[in-house]
Amino acid sequence: METEEVLAGGNMTAVARVGATVRRTAGAWTPQVHRLLAHLRAAGIHEAPAPLGFDAQGREILTFIPGLVGNDPIPALLRTDEVVVSAARLLRRVHDATADVAASWLDGWQAPIREPVEVICHGDFAPYNCVFDEGKLVGIIDFDHAHPGSRLWDLAYALYRFAPITDPSNPDGYGATAEQCRRMRLFCDEYGLQERAQLLQVVKARLAYMADYLREGAAQGDSRLQANIDAGHLAIYTTDYAYLAAHEEQFGAALG
Repeated sequence: METEEVLAGGNMTAVARVGATVRRTAGAWTPQVHRLLAHLRAAGIHEAPAPLGFDAQGREILTFIPGLVGNDPIPALLRTDEVVVSAARLLRRVHDATADVAASWLDGWQAPIREPVEVICHGDFAPYNCVFDEGKLVGIIDFDHAHPGSRLWDLAYALYRFAPITDPSNPDGYGATAEQCRRMRLFCDEYGLQERAQLLQVVKARLAYMADYLREGAAQGDSRLQANIDAGHLAIYTTDYAYLAAHEEQFGAALG
């Protein structure tokens, strides 16, 4: 019998490695996620893990992607333009690969649908859900929050994490505002985003949503979300929201 190794991360879901596979706690949404993963793999996006069904404990089984996951704090080697470029291009490929099914795959997801439905959003596209090898992005994991939605909704969170659009007090942040602006524009350019007029408003809406998600979940007794609040995540989101609002003109100018 192969040994089981608990993997780092797994903020909301326990994750273990067994040989060349990963085992994760499944939810009602997992079959739809597996459908998405199979679709992405068929479209040539091999950075996504392949779904392999479920084990005797009812956990989902996925192929293991070797490399370094960008857990907090983000290692310096992942703060390169190469990572920004590769992340933007991968997110574009994921979106383009799902544009033909998004409108018909409306049910079975954990996260709510976000209008207008254009693609299947990853829902949590960030360094901590990406795998890197020698500074290159080689994998994208944890599709539990995938859902039909708009390109901007997914891009907003990606920019927040990869630029990153954060207050200097955020332990995951780095770079002055001007550098964050440059990286944000680089991400948008490499994604190929043409219409950017509403982007910053969507980033603000995404930050507000995350803060509300924690508050409402904790109020309903979700101990995991309360633990996130206790760890300071709610305070970080509200502080980062205020930072973006205070520098909105500068970020807007950078988008061109």
